[in-house]
Amino acid sequence: MLNLRYLSSIFLLLIISGCGGESIDTGANSESSLNQSTSDNSPTKDSQAVTYSTDNILCDLNELTYNNDESINANSSYGWTCNTQNRILTGNGIPNHEVGTFPNSNNPNTISVQVINKTFTNNPNISNENGIAVGGPGGVIAYALNSVKFDPGTAGRCDDSGNCSLAGGSGSWNIEALGHDTFDFGDDMNHAHVQPGGAYHYHGMPELYLEKLGKGRAMSLIGWAADGFPVYARYGYTDINNLNSSIKIIKPSWQLKTTTGSNRPNINLRTSDAIVMGAFTQDFEYIANSGDLDQCNGRFSVTPEFPEGIYHYMVTDDFPFFSRCLKGSI
Repeated sequence: MLNLRYLSSIFLLLIISGCGGESIDTGANSESSLNQSTSDNSPTKDSQAVTYSTDNILCDLNELTYNNDESINANSSYGWTCNTQNRILTGNGIPNHEVGTFPNSNNPNTISVQVINKTFTNNPNISNENGIAVGGPGGVIAYALNSVKFDPGTAGRCDDSGNCSLAGGSGSWNIEALGHDTFDFGDDMNHAHVQPGGAYHYHGMPELYLEKLGKGRAMSLIGWAADGFPVYARYGYTDINNLNSSIKIIKPSWQLKTTTGSNRPNINLRTSDAIVMGAFTQDFEYIANSGDLDQCNGRFSVTPEFPEGIYHYMVTDDFPFFSRCLKGSI
């Protein structure tokens, strides 16, 4: 039986504005924003912080392999260790799986070795019911176990008239990297591409990394968020309280809007192409309980590593693909 003090976390409504971004690392080059929830549900009042323990979970994990992919030709190196309080990642950000062709016509950057030294708490807690926006030069939202970062937002912008740029444009309309054909960021089969500094990073489901892990249709821990909570991909339990329940594809609770404001640009002036719904972050709205996850693309559930249950984030096949906000302290 689950401890009841955890169960309240799944009912928390997250209300954020300005979530997302290309990274926690200095020099990151994008950000995105999610819309404020219009749900009538309200956060649980007077709730106390919920603290979890991730001690002894994947605390001795390392790999050094040569990746002979033509776009890489370098060692992929990462290691995870734990002490009494923290989980420590050292790595070089080189993926340990096949990638697309980089540079390419829509992404002119070359994958290069990064220096990654990050610390995550072993005792994450739900410190903010509403979620904390993460993005821009402020911080990294999560790392996969192979030391490749999750960075779901982009630097792409359009203004109200349809003047658009995929790299540091002006305007209030945030361009999404995935889920549409209007704009092309040169992402590969892993829903990833490369930043100007050479950092290969995931915007969504890292397909060939999941294939390398080889767990198939199972709930798979694939990384850790900056606040110390685990990250799982695609699959979860039908019954959040039962490890023996069936596995299903987990769905987010962000939905495409049926109408937009009159100031939304509909034509890209540079190409004369129509800008389809779903091309902008602002094309989506959070509708509580319309899917399996909360506004930060997370939920409380039992998992193989945490049979008593833990709050965790999910990588999903649909928008927002990965969390744009965090519920715990960084």
